Formats: sequence, C-alpha cells, structure tokens
Amino acid sequence: MAIYIIIAILAFGILITTHELGHFTVAKLCGVKVNEFAVGMGPALFKKQRGETLYSLRVLPLGGFCAMEGEDEETGDPRAFTSQNPLKKILILVAGSFMNLLTGFIVVAIIYSSATGFGGNTVAATVDGFKYGGEQGIMPGDTILSVDGERINYTGDFSTFMSRSDGTVTVKLRRDGQILTLENYALRPETYIENGQETYRYGLDFNVIEATFGQKLRFDALTTLNFVRMVRIGLSDLFTGRAGVKDLSGPVGIVTTISEVGEASETASDAAANIAYLCAFIAVNLAVMNMLPIPGLDGGRIFLLIVGVVFEKLTHRRLSSRVEGYVHAAGLVLLLGLMAYVMFNDIARIIR
Repeated sequence: MAIYIIIAILAFGILITTHELGHFTVAKLCGVKVNEFAVGMGPALFKKQRGETLYSLRVLPLGGFCAMEGEDEETGDPRAFTSQNPLKKILILVAGSFMNLLTGFIVVAIIYSSATGFGGNTVAATVDGFKYGGEQGIMPGDTILSVDGERINYTGDFSTFMSRSDGTVTVKLRRDGQILTLENYALRPETYIENGQETYRYGLDFNVIEATFGQKLRFDALTTLNFVRMVRIGLSDLFTGRAGVKDLSGPVGIVTTISEVGEASETASDAAANIAYLCAFIAVNLAVMNMLPIPGLDGGRIFLLIVGVVFEKLTHRRLSSRVEGYVHAAGLVLLLGLMAYVMFNDIARIIR
C-alpha cells in the first residue's frame, strides 16, 4: 500500500506543477517577469538562477508555484503582472487550467492507445426476456441520444446516467431516422440468464465502434469533456443537496482514493491504468474548479479583471489593485478554511 501512497502523492504534485507550468510558459511568452518557478513546496533542496528567474526544487512533492513580479500589488515594473493589459492577464490565468485539461486528454489518449473498439450508443440486441421493449420502449437498432437530458455518446455514458436515476427516466432516441422521446420510461436492471449464468443488467447489448485513429481521438476528446460534465454534475448535486460538503475530498482523500484504486486492481498493469484514469479525471477536475469565479482562484481573478474593465468604462477610474488583493486574500482565507474542514473529514473517514 505504501508504494501506491507514494505514487499518489507524486501524481498529485505533478498535476499541480503542470498547472503552474502553464502560468509560467504563457507569462514568459507575454513578457511578464517571473521571479521564481518552483517544483514542490517547503524548503529548497536545489536552486539555480537562470536569467531573471530562480528555478528551485523543494522538499515536499505537493505542487509548486510560479511567482510573477507584481502578482498581487503594483510594483511600478512595466513587466509586472499587474502592469499588463487585461487580455494578457486572462491568457496567463487561463493557461494553468488549460494545461491540466490538456494533461487529462493526453493521459486518456495514452490509456486507450491500444484499444480495438469502443461500446457505442446504438442498441445491437436485447437479451431474452427483456421486459422494456416494444414500440413504447427500446428496440434493437435504436440509437440512444440522451438520458434525462444528458447526451449519450458511448455505452459507459448510458450506464452512468441510468445509475443516477430512480429507475424512471426520459430517454431520447433515434429510430428509423426519427427522433422519439420516451417519457417516464421505467427501465431497471434485472436478473437475466445468459449462457446458463445469471447476470444483473439492463438487458441491452450495444454496438462496438472500431477504434480507428479518428475514432480514438473522438473518444479521447469526449471522455475528457465527460470529466468536465461529471464535475458540473457534482457541483449541481452540491447545490441541490443531493451531495453535501462532507462528501468533498481534499489532497488526503485523493491520495487515499488513488491508493485504494491501486490496491483493488488485480495486476500491476491494471493498477497503472486505473490510477492513470483517476489522475486524468483529477486533472480535469482541477482545471474546472480553478476556473470557478471564486476569489483566490484563477477564475476569481478573471472575474475581478472583467469587473475592473467594466468599472473603468463606467467610472473612468481603475479598480485599485489593493482592493483586488484584499478580495483575493479574503477568498483565500475562506478556501483554506474549507480545505481544513475537508481534510478533517478525510482523516476522520480514514480512521473510521
């Protein structure tokens, strides 16, 4: 188990460092002065000054940072972050999340590079004894387009959104070129006999899409976007009460989950693939969450930038960088408080 914990810590650190690398790269391209780029946190193990930037490797492999000149206050330096025009600032701030999104896509592409086929969304057949077919149900040849408004691209999407239902769903499908909607469609998993064995399933067999190069790219892109969708659904559940703050996980919970996934895998190759898939999801999760318009996050900075531009247009005065700094500091304090609460819950779950 220890090896998986180490892998999980390193993976989490790499994802954070990749995020900061995005900020660093675009800041350099935009001519912004970067004082330090660090891999890891805490005391420095290694430092090297190269030009105007100090590069450091630090003792704790839990992230890193990109320290730009004038990141939170006016310094008078024309190459400071605060001295740049809004477009450059936004590009620099978005770059971190873009790198996480790109990382997720690349990891998914590597995982499925040797795939020979993907489960599609067209029903190839139904099992013997299927109870939910006929003209008013699902029939062979039907292409499932959506379940409860969520688009279905692959078999996995169908399973995911059916599992979130209470057994009664709205299914949109295409049959013989026509779009049909099955309202209040009661489709539930049942026990069926196949080849003399009992199976518990929805009773549908889907088509298999040949994994050509183009289909692999499509699958990788849609899987990455599906991660974005799952984050959106998770946030929706949080606001609607379907999930609570107690269900959130922080670094401790993530490391624990990655370790458990590795332990539960049957072989080392399965463990590597499963952990990589989870890391891809976490990378996309970081990308989306960091773009939320919350003070202290990059999305909050972008939101305040836009507010500042509108404020300047209306009043012909610039929004004080000091005010922005106070807002971000307050947001950061609240985020740290939430992180502490989430970490406490993660540790309590481990103890239980």
